[in-house]
Amino acid sequence: MEEAILLDVGTGELEVIVFVVNGNSYCINVLKAREIIQLSEVRPAADQNKSILGLTNVRDQVMTVVDLSYILDKKQTDLSERKMALVCEFNKKQVMFAVDSIAGIQRIKWSDITKPDSLVRASLAVGNILTDNGILLMLDFEKIIADLSKDQMAEMKNGIVLKQERQAKRIYMADDSKTIRELLKETLGAAGYTNIVEFDNGKEVLEAIYKLKEKYGNEFNQEIDLLITDIEMPILDGHTVTRKIKEDGILNTLPVVIFSSLITADLHHKGERVGADRQISKPSIGELVEAVDSLLF
Repeated sequence: MEEAILLDVGTGELEVIVFVVNGNSYCINVLKAREIIQLSEVRPAADQNKSILGLTNVRDQVMTVVDLSYILDKKQTDLSERKMALVCEFNKKQVMFAVDSIAGIQRIKWSDITKPDSLVRASLAVGNILTDNGILLMLDFEKIIADLSKDQMAEMKNGIVLKQERQAKRIYMADDSKTIRELLKETLGAAGYTNIVEFDNGKEVLEAIYKLKEKYGNEFNQEIDLLITDIEMPILDGHTVTRKIKEDGILNTLPVVIFSSLITADLHHKGERVGADRQISKPSIGELVEAVDSLLF
């Protein structure tokens, strides 16, 4: 599936898988889905978390099945009915998300994705897409995984060592997931990186960096030392942001770290093509701190 639908790096376009849960349409970036399969036998897990349907076997690999119906609507999936599943990869681990049906694949522009209304910003939507068939909600799968892995996240932060010299460094951070931004600020702050300016989409962070160039020219780095960016963001994606920075005659010295759940073995080359200095898979916080250190010291 991947080879047929991968788009050129930094074109400002993406393809999304449209799926249905309880009569409502949602979507996920094609690059986050390893495959689409029919959900077969699911064995209940010992975990009492109602968001977890259980475990299933896919080609001799045991996978956790997440119940999107319960997460979205607090309605547990009826496994007596035929269901489909999205197999996704996060932090080098494959997780399965149960859905009612798959509506198809649609090509859109990042600029077609708008930020959710501030009144519903706390929801699981990171973007709205207006289509001929209505509004598509792009879900924050990173938040879903983070909420299900809170203990693991806490352990990651506990291993961070504070170093005072990090406080002088100025970092810009762009990620559409409020949950990930908060996690990054807490963890980087625990390491000593407390001077962080955050943005929730690629357009805003790129405009802010362009303003530094206009004001300071070649001395722009007196206000910014490094950029950490997600890939999947509304309006402008992280690959395009990185490419524009690295193609700029002045800004190309700015270190850029891509921090994304899309950093898989198959897709690592896309970041290389746009000139990213480092690529770290979410939520490998310890590895992120090491990468930032290597670029700034």
